[in-house]
Amino acid sequence: MTGNQPLVRNDFHDRLVTPGQAGLPDRFFDRFVFNLHAEDAPSPSVLLGFGMYPAKDTADGFVVVSDRTEQRNLRYSTELSATEGDGAGPFRFEVVEPNAVWRLSLDDNPIGVEFDLTWRARTPAWFGTVAVANATDESTEFEHLFQSGRYDGTLTIDGVTQAVDGWYGQRDRSRGVRTMAGGQGLHIWYQAQFPDYSIGFLLVETRGHDRLLLEGAVMHESGLVDPIIDVRHRLTFDENRDLVEGIVVVDTESGSSFEVSADARAGGGYMAGAGYGGHHGKQLGIDHVESDRYRLDGSVNPNTLDSALTDRLCTFACDGRQGSGIFEFALTRSRSYQYTPSV
Repeated sequence: MTGNQPLVRNDFHDRLVTPGQAGLPDRFFDRFVFNLHAEDAPSPSVLLGFGMYPAKDTADGFVVVSDRTEQRNLRYSTELSATEGDGAGPFRFEVVEPNAVWRLSLDDNPIGVEFDLTWRARTPAWFGTVAVANATDESTEFEHLFQSGRYDGTLTIDGVTQAVDGWYGQRDRSRGVRTMAGGQGLHIWYQAQFPDYSIGFLLVETRGHDRLLLEGAVMHESGLVDPIIDVRHRLTFDENRDLVEGIVVVDTESGSSFEVSADARAGGGYMAGAGYGGHHGKQLGIDHVESDRYRLDGSVNPNTLDSALTDRLCTFACDGRQGSGIFEFALTRSRSYQYTPSV
């Protein structure tokens, strides 16, 4: 594989694991995540996901919607054996064309957000395998991909409907065993969307600032997938360990280098509202739905929530070009850890 040729893989299909499939580990999951945002606006940001946990007979998902003042959180779950595997609660999805076209819909629910969306790939997908040793006896090992696309359809908030034609969206798909318990200092899942390419990577560092994991690529609309070989960063966090802004430098296998600045002040994207922090895969019965809202006035932040993981919609700039996308980050809340720039 070189940076001069597209990456092609046929062993990771879009179809989720079949409900009732036997012989899977107890902690096995199969999950996808999408995000949705305009090209040139810092809000609204829509994050949604759905996962299956066959050994626990559970399927669950979430929708998180943030603007500059409020984050709305919807979580839903059901018994996997009671579904056809195409969603839960008010959410439904359909894989129209593998690795190319998905349909996503959300009906009436307590947070006042509905959508009817079609996501279409604009770049090839990056495929990878995450394997990380943990403080526990069970290692993390799962397949995953991410891929840039665009949407058409409608998004309705509090009865007001808007077209989302041309909005950016990254999809992330992962399946396997994931624990990531102990030892991590900095976590970044980075998806910067520019008009003809997307920069996507996963970076994990220890509390001592050693690299545990780096993998990803610059995915071009031309079909080129250029693997990332190095990432350096200089990030600014506030007293609550919330990202404010930062610089990321990405080097690729083809010899290209991208220095990207991010403005993360739009707020929101706290993934505790999506059930992260140990709540996924719990058996809550058939058609369980719950919701809550966060005021984005500083009263909630990565230090106060039960998960520090945050998927922040950012505006990006690189070589005079403007972009937008999701900068997912988490700093350990260990008092012994101090963020240290690498550039």
